[in-house]
Amino acid sequence: MMLKTLEKSGKTEEAAIAAALEELGLDRDDVSVEIVERAKSGFLGIGASPAVVRVQYEAPDEESETAAEAPAATQEQPAAAPAAPAAADEPESYARIRAFVSGLLEHMGIQAEIEITARENGGVNVNLSGSNMGAVIGRRGETLDAIQHLTNYAVNRGSDKHMHISVDAESYRAKREESLVRLAEKMAAKAIKYKRSMALEPMNSYERHVIHTALQDYEGVTTSSTGTEPNRRVVVSYEKPQRTSNKPVSREWS
Repeated sequence: MMLKTLEKSGKTEEAAIAAALEELGLDRDDVSVEIVERAKSGFLGIGASPAVVRVQYEAPDEESETAAEAPAATQEQPAAAPAAPAAADEPESYARIRAFVSGLLEHMGIQAEIEITARENGGVNVNLSGSNMGAVIGRRGETLDAIQHLTNYAVNRGSDKHMHISVDAESYRAKREESLVRLAEKMAAKAIKYKRSMALEPMNSYERHVIHTALQDYEGVTTSSTGTEPNRRVVVSYEKPQRTSNKPVSREWS
């Protein structure tokens, strides 16, 4: 196996990445992506230019070019959700959370069951379930993160005591964390194999923290964050082990 690269262009960075993955027949976790040029819209279409990405991937010496095409899944949009009823003995704070989340989902045209439970650290877990949770989660959890941010802002606004509210849908966050840990270990193995740095895709601060934590005791690599939001990413770098003991090697958790 050897490390190869492929450059692709597209109207957006995501379109260019998708084109590269389709040509290679690989999944997003199988490659490392570098943005070569960002897309420019120009003025009234004048001066517009496409995005260019460089995809790094493992391939045999004689690469077989096969493209895997996954059919797009479609779902019917359910009717708008009615306001979720509150339990008779539900705390006032839970009732505020339920009212806000149910109203937000109603505006989104999504029907979901809302389960609210206490967390050990004093916060609150809100778990959503239903038939159209893909629209609630969004691309890499971006919509879910936005719902969580809005819920925390709306419920805690004007309150003297801040309550952290975690919003999840169909256990997406736990599944995403497991996927990130696997990705971190795969990239660490590549960094050691090729003795070079491996840049991951842009991630939010929580996802970067998961990567740093997963590799903090991984001998032979260090991790750091580079770039500015929203394109800040983790770089996994090869470092020749200096001693046999496992030691924390993460350089930055931001």
